[in-house]
Amino acid sequence: MAVSIRDVAARAGVSVGTVSNVLNRPDRVNADAVRKVRDAVAELGFVRNDAARQLRAGRSRSLGLVVLDAGNPFFAELARGAQARAAEAGLAVLLGSTDGDAGREDAYLDLFEEQRVTGVLISPQGDDGERIARLRAHGIPCVLVDRESDDPEHSSVAVDDASGGRLAVEHLLQLGRRRIAVIGGPASIRQVSDRVSGARAAVAAVPGATLEEISTAALSVLAGREAGRAIADRAPSARPDAIFAANDLVAVGVLQALVLLGDIRVPEDVALIGYDDIAFASATVVPLSSIRQPSALIGATAVDLLLGDVPRQVLFQPELIVRTSTGG
Repeated sequence: MAVSIRDVAARAGVSVGTVSNVLNRPDRVNADAVRKVRDAVAELGFVRNDAARQLRAGRSRSLGLVVLDAGNPFFAELARGAQARAAEAGLAVLLGSTDGDAGREDAYLDLFEEQRVTGVLISPQGDDGERIARLRAHGIPCVLVDRESDDPEHSSVAVDDASGGRLAVEHLLQLGRRRIAVIGGPASIRQVSDRVSGARAAVAAVPGATLEEISTAALSVLAGREAGRAIADRAPSARPDAIFAANDLVAVGVLQALVLLGDIRVPEDVALIGYDDIAFASATVVPLSSIRQPSALIGATAVDLLLGDVPRQVLFQPELIVRTSTGG
């Protein structure tokens, strides 16, 4: 049978109210009573019922974090940054990965609302403005993560993905490449569509340059490998001479298809650049050029915005990292 707070009070010879104060406000209790209660807690193996306490308080000590893919090192690093900053505020982070499933995203948001979390950080699959407004109406603040907010009343922290897409393709164009392919998807992911729009802008500014858009069902290594195999199967004259992958996982898959499964040289035949600059981008068989996002800082900043009093939109600028896959 679970040990109750009344059992602790009886063992310590104090009131239930004194036990509660020792557990929550020990500065209000004399040292002798604190010692007696703590000794009783240790002897009986008492574990406080945080769920009941949170129900009375109307709020938990947890934050909900919903990401597109917890298996992506970018989101893993983002979560690590959020967790570190939340811990400084005495909060824990509950992580949910949607894997691009809108139904799963709704289920996590329902769960976090039921748990009365302190707030929700979310990298949404699509347009979640209505759902976020509902959470806010119920007293649960939300911050968009890795995604800009179109509503000044909603806080967000992101990287300028349109600028990042443009930066990546401008780099390829400056290398003299003119047949550019951009690989990634689905287009319903805002980050992907923004990166592609930046790629289009870069190509439009250079006469004679072309952009082929190859959509994938996911931002994964497998999806990149499938797209890369399709390119490798083409005649050399029909292949792009440069590829911009919408994230590094896709880029790794493309690299595997071109170099390990095919006989295409990177960067001599096809230059390749990814996005995110995840930890192992520099350790691939051909070190990968990428567009760097400050992933841990994005997570930490999201927690700061959630705990702040005024809605804010923070937009970081991406950074070009040049490695061997584009000739660096």
